[in-house]
Amino acid sequence: MKLAYYPGCTLRTKAKELDRYAREAAEVLGVELCEIPEWQCCGGAYTTAKDEIATKLSSVRALAASRDMGSDALVTVCSACYNVLKQTNHEVLTNADMATRANNYMKLDTPYTGETKVIHYLELLRDVVGFDKIAEKVTNPLKGKKVAAYYGCLLLRPGKVLQLDDPENPRVMEDFIRALGGEPVISPMRNECCGGYITLEDKGLAKKRSTAVTESAKSLGADVIVTACPLCLYNLTKNSATDIPTVYFTDLLAEAMGLK
Repeated sequence: MKLAYYPGCTLRTKAKELDRYAREAAEVLGVELCEIPEWQCCGGAYTTAKDEIATKLSSVRALAASRDMGSDALVTVCSACYNVLKQTNHEVLTNADMATRANNYMKLDTPYTGETKVIHYLELLRDVVGFDKIAEKVTNPLKGKKVAAYYGCLLLRPGKVLQLDDPENPRVMEDFIRALGGEPVISPMRNECCGGYITLEDKGLAKKRSTAVTESAKSLGADVIVTACPLCLYNLTKNSATDIPTVYFTDLLAEAMGLK
């Protein structure tokens, strides 16, 4: 199976392992991630202003490229990229004025009208591959490892648009951890903000937020925290006062499948 793939900027720099292990694991699971050509930054944060078109054009271009490749879906791994791409696609589908202005600006050969389905890598594992099949591919089960899933802000909200999971009581990461043989630790801070976006403006507050997340996980017996967001990983690693490691969920996937 071949699916279009959008890696995003951070997976080319600070989050290379998130990209590398996502590709390698997908190949073992029978999925080829085909990188779309000449992609640009998704924008990093979704702009809600209705009259702001320029910041959404790179995402529209990526969505159109996926469609033109004939892919059933556009897969991304970074929480922020997923959020921006899917919200942009939703606006194209629901806001005719925005769609018209974006297409007029870009002058695509074929106007983009929202044909692409955007899915996160976790959705690929859950809905396309299936956690049962993943469990069959595990050669090094995470037996005895207690893992706290950290969803953060961007993977689940806005819930009515992203529709990845229940934004208040998600389970996709916990089911993923179980498929790898690990024991999920459910922290009440798993879908709260870590403060990553305010790190440069108010490092003290970012430290307070990230420490609350890591302390909660550690107090419940977690050995490690997993996330899909490069910004969350940075903040929980660099700004938290708690000595608990934070890794990408693809690190655990690669470890359980014997890829690292």
